[in-house]
Amino acid sequence: MQKEDFYIVSWRKMAEESLDWGDSAKWNDIDFEKLSERIFKLTGTMLSITTLKRVWGRVKYDSSPNAATLNAMAKLLGFDNWRTFKQSVTNDPVFSKPALHLNKLNYRPVAGIAIAIVLGLMIFWSTKPKQADKPRANIHVKFQSKKVTDGLPNSVVFNYGASGLGIDSVTLQQSWDPTRNEKIPTYGKEHTSIYYYPGYFTAKLIVNGEVKKESPVFIKTKGWVGILDKKPTPTYLSQTDIHLPGALGISGKTFTEKTGSPVFNDKWVSFYNVSEFDGLNGGDFTLETTLRNTSRPEESSCRKVVVYILGKSNAMIIPLAEKGCISALDMYTSSEWIHGKEKDMSAFGCDFNRFQHFACSIKDMKLSVSLNNKQIFTAPITQTIGDIIGISISFEGTGEIKDIKLGNKDKVMLQDTF
Repeated sequence: MQKEDFYIVSWRKMAEESLDWGDSAKWNDIDFEKLSERIFKLTGTMLSITTLKRVWGRVKYDSSPNAATLNAMAKLLGFDNWRTFKQSVTNDPVFSKPALHLNKLNYRPVAGIAIAIVLGLMIFWSTKPKQADKPRANIHVKFQSKKVTDGLPNSVVFNYGASGLGIDSVTLQQSWDPTRNEKIPTYGKEHTSIYYYPGYFTAKLIVNGEVKKESPVFIKTKGWVGILDKKPTPTYLSQTDIHLPGALGISGKTFTEKTGSPVFNDKWVSFYNVSEFDGLNGGDFTLETTLRNTSRPEESSCRKVVVYILGKSNAMIIPLAEKGCISALDMYTSSEWIHGKEKDMSAFGCDFNRFQHFACSIKDMKLSVSLNNKQIFTAPITQTIGDIIGISISFEGTGEIKDIKLGNKDKVMLQDTF
């Protein structure tokens, strides 16, 4: 990163102190993703995980970050731009280099020459005729989206106009995930993307790291759907596959047939219900469900379950697992990540030989989580997920959902007993 090295190292130290996430050498991709999201919310500029890893020296890169990246970094710490941040750093790299041990006889001529050069340049630039600033055109950027179907998968047509920007390409980011982006030519007018999963996505048109336009993409379901997570294309389960006697779920036989493997480690199935919930807000709700991971230990070592509450602005992520695997759990409260490697999450460990009654709620900006009618977690939140648009429950391996209820004290928006 060369000429900015000193300042980037200084910024890094200040950022680490401000974030207070512990030793940055132990940060993982989730931490860098969290930082990317935080920078975007504060600045409107999206920095990719790769860019942040370059700043931290995790990825080799020989040149300095571009101006948009540096300005976003500065704004994270409360500065207007990178220049003002640099001015705040008192330990200037020029003066932090080892002394040259010059004696008075040879120091004065060198200093005199340097001063003369600086004065000469100041006089030159002050007397040089200035060119009139060219008026900047008011460039209009267009960005709109249109679904082609109501089902899954769903292709979305983006109509855009960015030819006046004077650059070759811009970035279309499909959702909150910075890895789901595509370079598209500025001279084009249409681009299509496939959405394989339901949810409420805010697509972005990004220019030089700065979000220029956004367009919402709402992919709904008609009731409950089951999806086996596969790369690059997931597998959709039929209604016969997912409706078991007395439960919504998937059997071991079906899971093995669909995945081609009798071992389910790192193989996930998710059940979604995504729809309009009549303005039910993430600041006042209760979710209750009875569920269990039905995999045998030899099929899925940790038998994880993850409950997602999906909102228009964000999501909540609450995990469960076998008691011996709580170190591998990561939870997102809608405003902060909690990692099992850094916090004791023993209360989220389950005995999946029987059904578990899970409940979570937000009231007065406080999150509460209960398991089998015992509160296991409570913490304040600083932001909500906005209007709730869906529920997703994911199992590592096979699982069953016996019942589910979503609402608040005034109304019940979703209630199913299977």
